Amino acid sequence: MANAQSPAMTNVPVSSSASQTGKPGKKRKSAFSKRKVDHAYYWMAVPAAVIFAVFLYVPFIQGVGYSFTNSQGYGQSKFIGLKNYFALFIDNRVGHAYLFTFLISVLITILVNLIAMFLAVALNGKILFKNGFRAIFFIPYTLAVLVIGYVFKYIFMTPLPALGQALHISWLSQSLLTSERYAWVPIVFLAVWQSVAYSTLIYLAGLQTIDDEIYEAASIDGVNPWQRFWQITFPLIGPFFTINLVLSMKNAFGTFDQVMALTQGGPDSSTETVTYLIYTNGLTGGEYAYETANAVLFFIVLAIIAFIQLKFFGNKEKI
Repeated sequence: MANAQSPAMTNVPVSSSASQTGKPGKKRKSAFSKRKVDHAYYWMAVPAAVIFAVFLYVPFIQGVGYSFTNSQGYGQSKFIGLKNYFALFIDNRVGHAYLFTFLISVLITILVNLIAMFLAVALNGKILFKNGFRAIFFIPYTLAVLVIGYVFKYIFMTPLPALGQALHISWLSQSLLTSERYAWVPIVFLAVWQSVAYSTLIYLAGLQTIDDEIYEAASIDGVNPWQRFWQITFPLIGPFFTINLVLSMKNAFGTFDQVMALTQGGPDSSTETVTYLIYTNGLTGGEYAYETANAVLFFIVLAIIAFIQLKFFGNKEKI
């Protein structure tokens, strides 16, 4: 009888108590994946996520709440619904700030990517002192924009008008910063000068991923440099172009330090950007809730533009 029962006993499934015999158990599996998850990942990811949420999401949600009140940043406030948002759409000063910000952002984005692409291709070629030139072109990105902005303010206020007078150039004989028509030029110039370095670095990283054998095969086929760039180089760095376009546009829309250092929104509020308007009116003008609503609206606009960029250019990438 014992021999007859032994095969049956071997087919009996092991109970959960077998895990208590001292043998090491298997690692816990994630509820969302079949892969085994090490607990060390939770110890690294969860604290970072909590800190990120506390310092970003919580203030953002509080700001959205303030946008529905008449708060001045202190004292008591009451709920007023969507009045702040309705007021934004009929405020001429806010409308001008959005229009000015959009125009200079498009111009800055185009100039930054054109110059950065040219520099990256040049610095990726076979030239002398390649690493030295790369370091020189990256220096502007390491400098504080607000500090270097005051240096440029002096240049546009004194030496440049003197040069214009010496060369008898009428529009350059006076400071561009005091001209309502040309005050945007120094802002765009400083933003482009400072932003090109980072974009160049991203394009250089993309160019390093292209195998030299592709260029060698193209040269054998008689491809000229212009065709090599448009038919080989540019398509292969498509993902880097997309991310550069999104980042440069985002940074251009956030233009603030340049305006603060150069024009402070003048002359006659002609160079006020959205971020500068939010700062001046929200923190010093007693319109805290109103400009918080403006900030929420600006966030939505940036999110929509970034989504359109990624959707449009992402579909055109060729890898």
